[in-house]
Amino acid sequence: MTQTRRQFLKTTAMATLAFGISASLPAFAQDVNEADLLKPGPLGDKVLGDENAPVTIVEYASLTCGHCANFHETTFKDLKKDYIDTGKVRFIFREFPLDAVAAAGFMLARCSPQDKYFNVVDIMFEQQRSWAFTDNPYQSLLDFSKQIGFTQESFEECLTDQGLLDSVNAVKDRAAGEFGVNSTPTLFINGEKHSGALTIEEMGKIIDEKI
Repeated sequence: MTQTRRQFLKTTAMATLAFGISASLPAFAQDVNEADLLKPGPLGDKVLGDENAPVTIVEYASLTCGHCANFHETTFKDLKKDYIDTGKVRFIFREFPLDAVAAAGFMLARCSPQDKYFNVVDIMFEQQRSWAFTDNPYQSLLDFSKQIGFTQESFEECLTDQGLLDSVNAVKDRAAGEFGVNSTPTLFINGEKHSGALTIEEMGKIIDEKI
């Protein structure tokens, strides 16, 4: 156990160093080249909706962001029901961890079965307070991971995967460096940048103008 805890701390410490470089970068782009934006990262994109939908939304979020959790528990439910499930919107969700605990959470989501990714993210947002803000992130994440099907062995194997951590960081670094993302949630609606947890009314107005 001592060694695995040490490995976990080493992994999250490396993540923290990476965050310190990119988190403070200023947002310099309001609209971006959509073709560049839609190029997936090293882990591939997690997508919901019709690939031929007239509107594509890319969200950058952090699992430890309270505004992101609120957005997914309120606005996103209506967005999915009224726009994604009806073929009007294609939705792409991308990792932008604001801290090492969020990076570890995204690693667990990526280590889950592919078809369970959004389910795991939804549960993480719903139960954010129980695992994201504790004095012992290792134990909190371990306890949480067991609820979604991990064993201690598979949990430790996932969180000590340096390649996976590097890939999660790469998504964030590219978003900050190329697209001016410096806060969460940040939404790109057909390439148009919007920062903050928009309401469904605000999103609906933007989407309807683009359909």
